[in-house]
Amino acid sequence: MSEQPPLPRRPRLGVDVGDVRVGLARSDADGMIATPVETVDRDRAPSRIAEEARGAEAHAIMVGLPRSLSGAEGPAADKARRFARELVALLTREGTDAGVYLLDERLTTVSAHRALHSSGRKGRKHRQVVDQVAAVMILQQALDIERSTGARAGELVTESGAARDADDEEDG
Repeated sequence: MSEQPPLPRRPRLGVDVGDVRVGLARSDADGMIATPVETVDRDRAPSRIAEEARGAEAHAIMVGLPRSLSGAEGPAADKARRFARELVALLTREGTDAGVYLLDERLTTVSAHRALHSSGRKGRKHRQVVDQVAAVMILQQALDIERSTGARAGELVTESGAARDADDEEDG
């Protein structure tokens, strides 16, 4: 196996897609830590994410792919895949070079609620930030994978909608 070139020193974005809201997170240029950015209405999320990608000069956008504990994909995963394809199409039209990747995000929303609860935040106030916290968790997982493997995490989403492992992208 040949040695892979280092990943670019540019920020990455993390996205948690919901039916109503989308959480957005961003990393530092070195990909060490993810921080929350904002929660956006689902309808305007693709354009806001593209705007953030341009402004940050992000080179990767990690979209959470919700799977069941068994690994099966259901309606929520289909929605995330459609969202990712929509984002790829928008970025391509705008000439933004950030790649969009789907990353397994089993239980991130549950973990985000648990983290908010244990930090003392009242349950009814979780909605305001839970999507951001879930986006941070998705992105931090991707950053940790990148640091441990030296390769991009997740499945690259292409314009045709097909996704493949990031390792395959690096090899091909």
